[in-house]
Amino acid sequence: MHQILCLTSSPRRYTSYSNLVAARVLRELRQFDPDGAVVIRDLAQSPLPHIDEDFVIATHSIAGPRTPRQHELLEQSDILVDELIRADTIVIAAAMINFGVPSTLKTWIDYVARPGRTFRYTERGTEGLLKGRRAILVLARGGVYSVGPLKANEHDESHLRSVLNHFGITDIQSIVIEGLALGPDAAERSVGAAIRRAGAVAGVLAAA
Repeated sequence: MHQILCLTSSPRRYTSYSNLVAARVLRELRQFDPDGAVVIRDLAQSPLPHIDEDFVIATHSIAGPRTPRQHELLEQSDILVDELIRADTIVIAAAMINFGVPSTLKTWIDYVARPGRTFRYTERGTEGLLKGRRAILVLARGGVYSVGPLKANEHDESHLRSVLNHFGITDIQSIVIEGLALGPDAAERSVGAAIRRAGAVAGVLAAA
């Protein structure tokens, strides 16, 4: 059975444009695969603790976790990695905050970037272990960063694509909602275009 993992990270929750369009993506995907399973993880409402020395010891040391807290951190990381591994399609919804992804999403990345589980080191460099999966990025931005003078400040899509490529995920579609702070008309046009693209992206994935 096809499984979808949807990550949301906007602190605006019900008024979030990225959450709105991501929900539309899920509805479109379910039309093509009504029996598919969907796991939704709201990183804004249930944030993970930032990684620290205990996390590094628990996940990277040869001895492994030793204290109760280190065991808890490893268990949480394993849960998140297992969710990612089980997913055929990953939907990531993120609002641009200060030119990058929300810290809650960055922390999730830190929890799942695990040598031997999502990637491995080889003599030729790193190799992603999650090949064959697909990802959809739903990105909301107040300004316009895909073109024009602000393009150099775009660090959300490029960062997420680098992370997913590191895990071996190269089939990535983006839905960008930008110019949201440029007035209600601009926001309405951008959201409308994103919703239409959500249907198109779902159709492409279903046909693949």
